[in-house]
Amino acid sequence: MNVAQVNDVIQRWVKGGLKSDDYQQFKNIGSACLAQGESAQLLQFLQDERNQGLVKSMGCGLLAPLASEVIRKEKSLNHCQAAIAHLTKTCNPKELLHGFLQLIEDIDPGAIADTIIALAPHLQTVLLRMEEEKAAPLGMALSALQKQMSRLPVPYTQQQEAADEFGLCRCCTALAAFMEPFVEEVKRKDGNGDNTAADKELKTELLKFCMRCLREPLLQAQLDRGRKSPLWVFATEILVTLPAIQEPLPDLLFYKPLKKSILIDNHQSTESRACLAYLIFVQLITIERFPAIFSPVFVLQCNMEYINILLSRKNESCLLKGLALFSKSLENVQDNSLPVALLELRTFYSAPQVNQRETGLQVFQLFINKLDAEAKHKFFRCMLKTSNHSGVEGYIVKNIKNQVEFSTKPGNRNEWFLGVEFPPLLGLALCLPQGAETDLLHSMDRIMESLNLLRYVLLRDKELRSSVSHSNSTLFSHILDVWAELCRIKDKYLKTLRVCISMSRSYYSSELKALWEDQKQKARASSTRLVKSITVKHEKVSNMSPEVQHQVLQSALVTFDLMESLIVRIEEITEEKEGTQD
Repeated sequence: MNVAQVNDVIQRWVKGGLKSDDYQQFKNIGSACLAQGESAQLLQFLQDERNQGLVKSMGCGLLAPLASEVIRKEKSLNHCQAAIAHLTKTCNPKELLHGFLQLIEDIDPGAIADTIIALAPHLQTVLLRMEEEKAAPLGMALSALQKQMSRLPVPYTQQQEAADEFGLCRCCTALAAFMEPFVEEVKRKDGNGDNTAADKELKTELLKFCMRCLREPLLQAQLDRGRKSPLWVFATEILVTLPAIQEPLPDLLFYKPLKKSILIDNHQSTESRACLAYLIFVQLITIERFPAIFSPVFVLQCNMEYINILLSRKNESCLLKGLALFSKSLENVQDNSLPVALLELRTFYSAPQVNQRETGLQVFQLFINKLDAEAKHKFFRCMLKTSNHSGVEGYIVKNIKNQVEFSTKPGNRNEWFLGVEFPPLLGLALCLPQGAETDLLHSMDRIMESLNLLRYVLLRDKELRSSVSHSNSTLFSHILDVWAELCRIKDKYLKTLRVCISMSRSYYSSELKALWEDQKQKARASSTRLVKSITVKHEKVSNMSPEVQHQVLQSALVTFDLMESLIVRIEEITEEKEGTQD
């Protein structure tokens, strides 16, 4: 279509009587102008006062081609931006909203950030034109924008965040600016005493957006209050917005679960609030606005739900957030006032990174240190009965040894770890899960710590007895009774453990010999003998190469020797003690 034909069509449109085909033709003519580099002429046409009737009727059709030019950042960028800005002020707001939402829904995966950043200011203009009817449209817009933003990878390192290759940080900045005038409107109306149904709906939509952003992307984000990164600033904007829309932080965290109309999935709601708790109590964002009337114990009790859900997540960011929140929640709790807390303790030993395990154990030890002697005794018994994890149980046994050592110091003696209450606990520590058929390698952490505990108890008991005068017959008799019970437990445990070691050594030796013979004969790979059902540190030995299998089996035999040497030393201590008694 040449220039003359275009002018004729335009004149017909000006006179009125638009047909259904005219809308598509208008879009085609505008697209052709952009394709031919005539964006300046198109902008001039759109801004011409004589054409405003046409623009108002058919201008929405140009949103898509104009947005494409902007996202591609062509030379006509400024003209296209100005054209979109003119359309947002001229066309029907509802039609514009529909057009923008369609553009956002159809975003190319490789242009998510560029599209959001380009369209958000114009979409904001459209929504602000809607006056009292803007709550539902705002909700749709925020939901669409946040959904697309959540598809972007979250930066893991400071370098990745600075590079912002996928544009998540820029998107967060753009959405914070997008939300600002609506938050200010809510604050202004609250200040004037307005609280209409429309105002409440507007607050609800803003709340939904904030809670969803807490889950994605902030739950995954690496945040450091010493570095005010774009994600940190976005988190701050979210937390400042919540009280601004009359959602007190304590209510969100402790008292008022979000209604299904806010977040349909209750699990998502809990994850959002878990992130909120982390940002407040660990990163201290807006902590000055959090009421100080809540006791540390109450805060810990309320945070336990969030701590557990963070620890149950497998990714490192959530795991470290859970550990940090637990640690901060414990800091201000006074000793002896700690509530019962159930944790995913396997997390500490199953974490894929060494620093995660170390951090987990530090927090776990902080928790144990907050308990008094009686609470420690009960907690240790509970964990030995229920954890079903050798690493956790070994750590508990190590703590039992530390408590015995502490109790032998002057002024620290207590019945829980040095009296009649101690043998039942020791009996749980000196117990093989499956008796003589226990997998020693799988239970190695617990067994080694148990043997060290037993050796230490025998040595300390010898010192304690030698320091007690026979004239103190009551205390001396008390010690003899405890000693007799310890001996019974010791004898039963060592007898079973010796049988278990003997059976295990025989089995592992035969496997090692068979493996050696297979390698020696250079059998075909398909018939190479593989160890069948041995598990070491959660990894099947049968999945290893023959060379590694050989090392593992040899190491197992060395471990059995070490266990047996500890047993011999314990029996020597016992004989020395019994000789002293005679």
